[in-house]
Amino acid sequence: MTNITITHSDSGLLHAQVLKKEQISPNFVRVTLGGADLTRFQFVGADQWFRLVIPVHEGDRLDLMPQRFGVAGFLRYLSLPKGVRPVVRNYTVRSYRPSPAEIDIDFVVHGSEGIAAPWASRVESDFEVALIDQGCGWHPKLADWYLLTGDESSLPALAGIIRDLPDESAGHAFIELFDKRDRQELNAPKGFQVHWLERSATQAPGSKLLPTLERFAFPSGTPYAFSVGESALATGVRRHLVAQRGVPKAQITFSGYWKLGKSAWT
Repeated sequence: MTNITITHSDSGLLHAQVLKKEQISPNFVRVTLGGADLTRFQFVGADQWFRLVIPVHEGDRLDLMPQRFGVAGFLRYLSLPKGVRPVVRNYTVRSYRPSPAEIDIDFVVHGSEGIAAPWASRVESDFEVALIDQGCGWHPKLADWYLLTGDESSLPALAGIIRDLPDESAGHAFIELFDKRDRQELNAPKGFQVHWLERSATQAPGSKLLPTLERFAFPSGTPYAFSVGESALATGVRRHLVAQRGVPKAQITFSGYWKLGKSAWT
């Protein structure tokens, strides 16, 4: 579930090449994309996300992909025969450099399940991919303070938001990981505090975050909350904020990036 509005950049489908990959922590691989076509990418910061198009089978065709991924574009994608249809997954811009144009993407790699993460762990330089910019979910309303929550899948998004917060911002981020060694250095504003939480690898996402949030003494004033990550975590935070804290629904942005026990569409 989500209440994030998807936008469609004028840049359309962008082609890129893998420049390098790097194991930045035990469970995160950073893949850097480059190429002349990325000069058309319109970087806006925060949790900007995109559809990453990955050819994983022999015969997959990037040139048949739609320019946009609205309803018509999605239906066109689904109409492609499986023998030529690449995999599409949603990812966040971890960082962007304009000259030369490069995009970093952080992948959670934990085991061999899935498609995109194992691909990231073994991809080689010069591999061809494509992407379609879909904008940001972070559109804060008027608030006295900010509340950010998520699991390891949300770390790139929350890191981007924290990086781009105005210096006078106040608030708290609760980030739950299954391995504390995956923590990243986040340069938060002076009035903003990051709380790192750790669950075991066998516990469901939210096992530490939700009870911690229930015990947390909220600052005074009205918050704007941003809750993303595993679906039950994101919706559980929203449910708690509305039912127990009296936060208006309009002050909460939430999105289930993934669902425990289910794979994404291909």
